[in-house]
Amino acid sequence: MRQPSRRARRVAAATVSLVVAAGAAACGPKDNDAKASGGDSTPREGGTLTVLNSEAQTDFDPARLYTSGGGNVPSLVFRTLTTRHRENGAAGAKVVPDLATDTGRPSENATVWTYTLKKGLKYEDGTPITSADIKYGIERSFAPELSGGAPYLRDWLVGAADYQGPYKDKKGLSAIGTPDSRTIVFHLNKPEGEFPYLATQTQFTPVPRSKDTGTKYEEHPLSSGPYKVVRNENDGEHLVLERNTYWSPATDAERKAYPDKVDVRSGLDSSVINQRLAASQGTDAAAVTTDTNLGPAELAKVTGDKELAARVGTGHFGYTDYIAFNPTVKPFDNAKVRQAISYAIDRSSVVNAAGGSALAEPATTFLPDQKSFGYTPYDHFPAGKTGNAAKAGELLKEAGYENGLTLTLTHSNSKDFETGPEIATAVQDALKKAGITVRLQGLEDNDYRDKIHSVKTEPGFFLAHWGADWPSGGPFLAPIFDGRQIVKDGANFNTGLLNDKSVNAEIDAINKLTDLDAAAERWGALDEKIGERALVVPLFHPVYKRLYGQDVKNIVISDWTGVLDISQVAVK
Repeated sequence: MRQPSRRARRVAAATVSLVVAAGAAACGPKDNDAKASGGDSTPREGGTLTVLNSEAQTDFDPARLYTSGGGNVPSLVFRTLTTRHRENGAAGAKVVPDLATDTGRPSENATVWTYTLKKGLKYEDGTPITSADIKYGIERSFAPELSGGAPYLRDWLVGAADYQGPYKDKKGLSAIGTPDSRTIVFHLNKPEGEFPYLATQTQFTPVPRSKDTGTKYEEHPLSSGPYKVVRNENDGEHLVLERNTYWSPATDAERKAYPDKVDVRSGLDSSVINQRLAASQGTDAAAVTTDTNLGPAELAKVTGDKELAARVGTGHFGYTDYIAFNPTVKPFDNAKVRQAISYAIDRSSVVNAAGGSALAEPATTFLPDQKSFGYTPYDHFPAGKTGNAAKAGELLKEAGYENGLTLTLTHSNSKDFETGPEIATAVQDALKKAGITVRLQGLEDNDYRDKIHSVKTEPGFFLAHWGADWPSGGPFLAPIFDGRQIVKDGANFNTGLLNDKSVNAEIDAINKLTDLDAAAERWGALDEKIGERALVVPLFHPVYKRLYGQDVKNIVISDWTGVLDISQVAVK
């Protein structure tokens, strides 16, 4: 939630990857016409699924992974209290039980959540999975040497802020109770109606204390899922998974686990991955990728080939690319200047710069256009498809800039089709029509992130993006617009430095709701309210296009991850 760059990398490595063939992008499916094209027969068990990836599956320890919904490759080995629903599109944005019998039973004020484990759960060695194991798995995620996972538990659990994990503090977290072997109870600092979403994170994976090997646990973590790790080379560059014979589909309604073996090979060039998937020769015929998209040039080639086009999965993940303003920097302290820029934006040219309409959809709302986020259509500063230069000019005159304005736009030098030179140039060209001269300041990626995420160095006008830890408006709006999340001496993501009591109060009120549909409506309304302030200019939502091998069947792409779910595919 706090770090889009880290989120992008973590979710990319385990769930959604932002690395693409010709740049970067990410998202999940609104519609998926690929399911029917995965083969002409019912999926069957057997065979080996090959996964060809750019990014290695590093830190293969449930404590260290930053995943949503349990991850993609990790979800084959690690089960959690809850997980994502493994269905196409919007149906896949729902949270469902996994190890637990339900998605959690909240107290009246949603500060206490109770879960009961299903009967018959076992590890790969045949020993039973207990509530104490889940408690210990969570506690070890607090150990400094196992850092990297989502930060929510440290913030949400009572007395957890300074906890250093079981290696230093063997007393454990009193906020987590285990009254018996199948019951686990969480005590929270404040109401959190979305706790069931959090319980999909891999930190909720059971780990028996007796089998914990600390930093070496990632080499052979004890499986609670349908597959176990039999090989882990070069820190996740080559993973080999085979069936966990003690996994029972009777306890797992989500994972199909058709293949006998899953062979994950990483460190490959993205263009090579797409070439191998297109050719589908040998083992590549039964191959997929969980982190490599088709770029604009590759997509154009694929679209012209009916056989290849039939092997492209389309996905939409909760993600927004946008312009950010720092209203403490002149002239962005003037709302009319921000509004003028909002009117001047030519979203058609921005979408073309992002790879075209097949890879990007224009956005006028900060929240992604998916029901689970509470998407509420609005366009406070209607620019049309090509920008409204006349209206922008009027506002500039009202702001005292009748002779135009010169600004500096900070962007990344990465060829990522999100925050890079292509998008920056499209913005520059659009604003020129409105009398705004834009100078481009391109920075190397690390320098760019350091600059825009520091209150001390944040520029007034820059490109940014944000992705959700789970499909809800909460992890989308709160980090960017909750004034209490402004970080003055660390990584800050409230770029508009908004600290409005009414906004903060509404975030708290929505967090108390355990009816997630009702919460979604409130998130959408809050998005519309905040949008009036013109603190950001939404540009587009990425679309994901990914090839898969000709022998791969049962393609499922949910709006939770936006990518092919390897727990569902078959290769025979």
